Amino acid sequence: MTPQTRPGETRRVVHRVVFPEHPDPRVLPLYLDAQAWTSLPASADAAADLARRRGLPESSHTRSVRLTDLDARGMLRGRRGLDVPASSTVSLATYFNAFPASYWSRWTSLEAVTLRVRTSGTGSITVLRSNARAVVQVVESVDVAGDTTSEFELPLTAFLDGGWLWFDLRAGAPGLTMVDADWLAPESASPRTTGTASIAITTMDRGAMCVELLSGIGSDAAALEAIDDVWVVDQGSTPVENAPGFDVARDRLGGRLRVIQQDNLGGSGGFSRGMLEAVRSQRSEYVLLLDDDAEVEPEGIRRAIEFANFARTATIVGGHMFDMYDRAKLHALAEVVRPHDFMWGPITPGRHDLGDANLRQTPWLHRRYDVDYNGWWMCLIPVSVVREVGASLPAFIKWDDAEYSLRARAAGVPTVSLPGAAVWHVSWVDKDDSHDWQAFFHARNRLVTALLHSSERGGGRLWRANLADDLKHLLTMDYATVALRHEAIRSVFDGPEGLHDDLRTRLPRVRELGRGFREWQPIRDRAALARVPSGRVDASDPSKVDAGPSGIRLGVWLARQVSRHSLAPVPATRSAHPTVHLAFQDARWFVVPTHDSVLVSRADGSGATWHLREPRRFRRMLADSARLNLAYRRRWSRLRSQYRDAITDLTSLDAWAATLDGGTATATAPVEEAITSARRGLQGRDRLVGGAIVDLPPSS
Repeated sequence: MTPQTRPGETRRVVHRVVFPEHPDPRVLPLYLDAQAWTSLPASADAAADLARRRGLPESSHTRSVRLTDLDARGMLRGRRGLDVPASSTVSLATYFNAFPASYWSRWTSLEAVTLRVRTSGTGSITVLRSNARAVVQVVESVDVAGDTTSEFELPLTAFLDGGWLWFDLRAGAPGLTMVDADWLAPESASPRTTGTASIAITTMDRGAMCVELLSGIGSDAAALEAIDDVWVVDQGSTPVENAPGFDVARDRLGGRLRVIQQDNLGGSGGFSRGMLEAVRSQRSEYVLLLDDDAEVEPEGIRRAIEFANFARTATIVGGHMFDMYDRAKLHALAEVVRPHDFMWGPITPGRHDLGDANLRQTPWLHRRYDVDYNGWWMCLIPVSVVREVGASLPAFIKWDDAEYSLRARAAGVPTVSLPGAAVWHVSWVDKDDSHDWQAFFHARNRLVTALLHSSERGGGRLWRANLADDLKHLLTMDYATVALRHEAIRSVFDGPEGLHDDLRTRLPRVRELGRGFREWQPIRDRAALARVPSGRVDASDPSKVDAGPSGIRLGVWLARQVSRHSLAPVPATRSAHPTVHLAFQDARWFVVPTHDSVLVSRADGSGATWHLREPRRFRRMLADSARLNLAYRRRWSRLRSQYRDAITDLTSLDAWAATLDGGTATATAPVEEAITSARRGLQGRDRLVGGAIVDLPPSS
């Protein structure tokens, strides 16, 4: 440890210790350990065990005290400081403030990191580390008094498979104040580049949420120093500028905000516009993609950029997603695409509650996880990668983020989901997009992505997984979803040439197809819903969830239900009205098929849909499912060659420039010419509308 920082240092801060600007009890566990310790009399075994697990001295006079009991919000001193009450200990072993050493060790050129902590008052600083097995060790501990700057040189040579670094603060009397703390690269360490980023946000009629996001980005001066432009690609009918607070958000961003209005081309069209503008402007080394219905920790933006700068090679750096309305819930730490059935998903527990079990109570969090892709709710992409591999697949929505990382990986560009960089995003708890118009894009884009990137012969078990999904939807009388999935396969047979045109034309066609089905139309009349009796629920043990039949029982159940849905007539009375109403969580895949006519609540609780058994439709659609899924399996080699030969043209910046400008891919000038013509020195109040620049009105 050295006593203080040398004057005129040039070391780069790679990871600042920060706290939320507006303290929220639900968010605090992501910044401060969910419990602190104080030397109040206690003798509970649980408290002693907790102290042991947290590396504290065992004592019969130690018990755990919730941060809320200590009024933890009152401990915060702005974004950087912390007041620790006398005789208390607070830990920074948290998602946002522990240092993810294994990720920096694996992917960057850093061989060591320096922890610098500035304090005032008396107490001690204890630096700790973990390994991939969640074994915690004390690295160093020092006593401090008065105004002190403490530094710890910490090698990153023993974090191959996992592990974190963090520190705890223990206050003496009368207390200890942490003024600020930073994790710095050593002076001897040189980043591969010193790039900055432009941000691309795609929005559609979510003006209030988008403005909140912009305000959050503009709230952190240190993060703003690493940002060149903030592109808002507005694809909605109500301009984002009309949202309350837009002028304040724009002023916070200090002249960086650019708004582009274009047709609704989905997420892939909006984010491709952001990629294209980042290439055209030639100002930024990176483009950061952000969803509009998200709230970002601005320090996470800065960390992602620093991580990318120190990465050994050009690297896509993704941020994690927390639940906007259940704010300590982590969606997933790592996601991959399974090769055998080519389905995306997490390889870590989903919706983990860090408020209930923080870093030191969750052993699996200490292992390093390598990913196949990161969601585009927050994803930093080097502009050099955009130039090399192109922009998004013209997918409208779904699978564009996974496909991009798989395509980049084939070009030698890894994707890293970086702990400590994250957004709070509207989660899927109140959504079920596998049963609405998005089912088409789920199915088509999964199949296209598999054709482009699957290494399995014939796509592996993808055809079987798709057939099983179709059968599940048919048995639950969700015929509309199966019709959309069938149309998705037919569109793949049509070839890749129409994907760009589909961005404008496919959504209305999909919605029109769905309107022909009863279960597509939501019922929101509460009086009508009340007349249908609720389904019986066995609540004898709510903690146990029935997984449904399996093994031999599943085979027998399937045979019986397929026979009934295919052949058994539906009584006229049941065709006239539903006989039972099932709550969304009770409408399991093995429950709904046992009914003939059933109401099923929507995931968001806004109404219900009516599912009626139709034997003729079931037989026809089941036959179509078998035929279509076997057809692409038989034609796999030819389809794969067709799509792989087309991918460069589909995702090229020239093709996207043509689509975004409303022309055709063959009628566009090369993107290099577009870059030259677009360099017009945009100012902070410019708005690009369909290729024309007009002045924004001044803020009041």
